Amino acid sequence: MELYTDDYFMSEALKEARKAFDDGEVPVGAVVVCKNKIIARAHNQTERLTDATAHAEMLAITSAANYLGSKYLDECTLYVTLEPCVMCAGALHWTQLQKLVFGAEDGQRGYSLVSTPLLHPRTEVVKGIHQQESKELVLRFFRKLREN
Repeated sequence: MELYTDDYFMSEALKEARKAFDDGEVPVGAVVVCKNKIIARAHNQTERLTDATAHAEMLAITSAANYLGSKYLDECTLYVTLEPCVMCAGALHWTQLQKLVFGAEDGQRGYSLVSTPLLHPRTEVVKGIHQQESKELVLRFFRKLREN
């Protein structure tokens, strides 16, 4: 049995998403993996940093690039609990990301709503890993917001 699977790393991204939820942020979490090692972890921090670009993916990309000393993540996989938005997909294109794995699709803001391909042509995409748990966390967050 292989320990380092998409399922395992997505569960690590979900831990980050729960941190965002607990901090009052939209609960999206991300990890960047290179050679079966997590080299970056992040969750949404747009409220905390007062920065509309502080999405989990953007923060994880920056952290991974700093770790590697390279702007390219062409040997890396990004695990993120929610489908990246157009901004994040554009950033992932420029990093030449090897593989993107996401949990839940984002039918309102996801990059796949745009007909023009946004990711790098060599980026492999896997979707639906821990989809239900990822989706439920976001739904619970917005339900909680409406109640308050």
